[in-house]
Amino acid sequence: MRRDTRNSQEAPEENDELELEGGEEEEEEKPSGHRRYLTRAGAERMHKELLRLLNEERPKVTAEVSAAAAQGDRSENAEYIFGKKRLREIDRRIRFLQKRLDTATIVDPSEQSDTERVYFGATVTLEDEDGARVTYQIVGSDEIDTAGGRISVESPIARALLRKKIGDTVEVIRPRGEIEYTLVQIRYM
Repeated sequence: MRRDTRNSQEAPEENDELELEGGEEEEEEKPSGHRRYLTRAGAERMHKELLRLLNEERPKVTAEVSAAAAQGDRSENAEYIFGKKRLREIDRRIRFLQKRLDTATIVDPSEQSDTERVYFGATVTLEDEDGARVTYQIVGSDEIDTAGGRISVESPIARALLRKKIGDTVEVIRPRGEIEYTLVQIRYM
């Protein structure tokens, strides 16, 4: 559900800003014009998927649908019905990827000037209270891969880490309870 805030008298929330580079804060717009950030690697992955869908998947499924349509009665032709459904899914994904890539702000973490603090694109190593270490890269919401160590900039851990320096301690509230992390390393690759 969208909320019209053009004439709203409410004050903006504290979390309405996203830190990109040292000293520069970009205002995050809400759903209708939500500013999205992608790392260069994430944008390249999305672009590869878009090209694969346009150049391989869609033509293949279109040919299958055409062959199924040539068989006659389309209302009872499972191959035709499934093919049309698959074609709609591919077209929806293509539109999604095109829109995301067209509206995203691409950030190259290796070009970060202030490498002493955590900003979008940083790869951080954290140590918990028990001494266990974990490494995450802070990425856009379209790039999340927790198994691969990529977490959203909008996640509680990333929000707590923004603008922090090595040695700083952050507390993160998660479903299993509160945990304290110490920032051990920051890299921009």
